[in-house]
Amino acid sequence: MSVNTRSGGPSLLVIAAAQLLIVMDGTIVTVGLPVIGSGLNIAESDLDWILTSYALAFGGMLLAGGRAGDLFGRRRLFRAGLVVFLLASLLGGVAQDGGTLIAARVLQGMGGAIIAPAALSLLADTFPAGPERNKALGVYGAMGGLGSVVGLLLGGALTEYLGWRWIMFINVPIALVVLAGTLVLVPGTRERGGIDLPGAITVTLALGSLVYTINRAGSDGLADAQTLAFGAGALVLGAAFVLIQRKVRAPMLPAGVLADRGRLGANLVMLLMGAGQLATFYFLTLYMQSIKDYSPMVTGLAYLPFAIGIGIGSGVVGPRLQARTSSRTVLATGMAVAAIAMVWFSLLSPDQNALFVLLPAQLAGGIGLGIGFVAATIGGVQGVAAEDSGIASGLINTSQQVGGALGLAILASVAVTVTEGRLATEAVPDALTGGYTAGLLGAAAFYLAAVLTAVALMRPRPADRSAPEAAAPEKPQGSHV
Repeated sequence: MSVNTRSGGPSLLVIAAAQLLIVMDGTIVTVGLPVIGSGLNIAESDLDWILTSYALAFGGMLLAGGRAGDLFGRRRLFRAGLVVFLLASLLGGVAQDGGTLIAARVLQGMGGAIIAPAALSLLADTFPAGPERNKALGVYGAMGGLGSVVGLLLGGALTEYLGWRWIMFINVPIALVVLAGTLVLVPGTRERGGIDLPGAITVTLALGSLVYTINRAGSDGLADAQTLAFGAGALVLGAAFVLIQRKVRAPMLPAGVLADRGRLGANLVMLLMGAGQLATFYFLTLYMQSIKDYSPMVTGLAYLPFAIGIGIGSGVVGPRLQARTSSRTVLATGMAVAAIAMVWFSLLSPDQNALFVLLPAQLAGGIGLGIGFVAATIGGVQGVAAEDSGIASGLINTSQQVGGALGLAILASVAVTVTEGRLATEAVPDALTGGYTAGLLGAAAFYLAAVLTAVALMRPRPADRSAPEAAAPEKPQGSHV
């Protein structure tokens, strides 16, 4: 396959902007959640669905979206995904109730599931395997980490000065600009085959049922009839997905992709990273607005240390470590730093000075996560066969989104349980803060599990130590990297 590098700079700008847009929207609503809940009469216990609905649709449909791009044309699907995302944002902006907003978030997630793998594929079609592609991949990976924090900052400003609906409307001009920029993109290669749509639908419904089960168990107990029913449904749908993957001619998750321990480890680390990150933003936002009475704008600005940390980790520290040591060491280091930051957050109290805990712990957490994002993105696609490279790179995004949905569901339930147990003996601000810090310690547990996963499953390779890009496939047909 010939590689077009004449428009490499403009193409990378368009691809990175699209990645920033879809990752940003995973968190842009976070700062506005209390205002959205009041405006649309959504119970506080249901606010997390505004976040998880996007993550579930994005993660569940991502691999099928990638396959569609391979079959029907990557630039074409890239544009189609942007249109879906744009229309969904308009729907969310005019929503009059929580159900409509959550439906719009699902559609946004589906648009993102089309955009993300097509963007990675176009990146591979533009940049040759080697140092050039590795630099481009580093920029793309950085957008995965930075986009989350940009969403928090922008969400705070929009909610404060224009109203929460502009959290949705802001996507429209951005999507239009990116659409215009697609004129500089190469069409991308195309392949033959089919799409495992039954697998995508089944796994999405299974994950949705599992998240609902976790949320319901936290509020109504494990013996609740609906908890048991949805739990059983999640198991049945999960088993059906496994069966479909064994029987279908073109499975969305070929067994060979995760046969390599290094790639399996990178995906598990990304899943655990996503599980801790989305929950962290959720708890810190509630702490800042419900306990400290920060305005949405101040809340957004308070996340600046996180943005700076991710920039340092993904743009400076991570790439330098990646060039000098193995992916295993880089990931373990990043996750250990992130875990320390979560333990630091556990010192938060209603009257805590932000300069001692909230702000410095964010800087440390951002550095750790920034290191991890770049290393996991590269580790997840190293050494993969050319025919499976698209699935391998799409799976990294899937792992992050699915991890975010499951982690938030689990840790939100932990926080509610802790808060309810402390209300009988403590003031409301203390009980709520105790729940939030328990959730943040849960995020630390996820990151420590990621350290153990990296150490246990990932092994140093010669390519890791000197040129990590050398392990990328030379002919990335169907690639998303």
